[in-house]
Amino acid sequence: MKTEILELLKKQKDFISGQQLCEHFGVSRTAVWKVINRLKEEGYVIESVNRKGYRIVSCPDLLSEDELLSALSRRQVTSLQKLICLSETDSTNTDAKKEALNGAPDHTLVVADLQRQGKGRRGRSFDSPAGVGIFMTLLLRPTVAPNKASMLTLLAGMAVRSAIAELTGEDVRIKWPNDIVLNQKKICGILTEMSSEMTCINYVVIGIGINVNNSSFPGELQNIASSLFLETGKTFRRSELIVGVLHFFDSYYEQFCKTSDLSLLKEEYNKYMINKNRPVVVVRENESYEATAIGIDDDGELLIDTGKERKKVLSGEVSVRGVYGYV
Repeated sequence: MKTEILELLKKQKDFISGQQLCEHFGVSRTAVWKVINRLKEEGYVIESVNRKGYRIVSCPDLLSEDELLSALSRRQVTSLQKLICLSETDSTNTDAKKEALNGAPDHTLVVADLQRQGKGRRGRSFDSPAGVGIFMTLLLRPTVAPNKASMLTLLAGMAVRSAIAELTGEDVRIKWPNDIVLNQKKICGILTEMSSEMTCINYVVIGIGINVNNSSFPGELQNIASSLFLETGKTFRRSELIVGVLHFFDSYYEQFCKTSDLSLLKEEYNKYMINKNRPVVVVRENESYEATAIGIDDDGELLIDTGKERKKVLSGEVSVRGVYGYV
């Protein structure tokens, strides 16, 4: 009932009486009063006036189940089957994989306010501060072949880019394959992991970390990483951004499932690809060389021109960086 009362308060522009809440939920005034007090204890500022009722004045930046379910309802995101909210964890990807092994359904979301051992590419780990960032992992059970799973990472990148652009109004870009860039700095990283058999996928987990309200970064990261707050001067509600990501991901995933590739989405991806038509350095384990990035193909592979030939590179095999810096 707490989630539903919170949702009603957010929808209502004026006061809503305690009697209306009692009648709507079929409970006593005492029950309503207890819920209102619990919301206040969580940080919601709720005005109470005799003979008028209750009115929500401001909401804290919480990643609670109530807050997220309320936001999901307002945005009409119906694909989510299970939501797990944690105050802290080692890694939301690890949690999602455990959930998958325990039978969690397709479209399960794990969200944490603090992540102690976040996972990056090539086994890198990092600490994530509490209260300012988004640490979320979406568990999927797609029916496509295992060799198609890497494209889901690009879908997630598109969803994050669209959600941030919608929320901030900024020109947000994608650095192939899945880094999200604002003003030439990285504000989001995405890591996809999979469990599969020879011919089918058991599950895929897509981990997304977004720097939202961070006010600083360690010295070694200051020229590469940033946050929405540092780039815009504004703070943002993380629950709204999470729900925005899910909203856009649903749309892109639907298109992907029609063709099992990115043929319906590559034009949009290439439109926002920051390193398209730019010189890049392609780095393999034992070599590196310069080329020009052209865009992605139907399978999400990067097309490059070395000056001697045009070829494709796979995100799992190489890293791509700018000739003079990160992008």
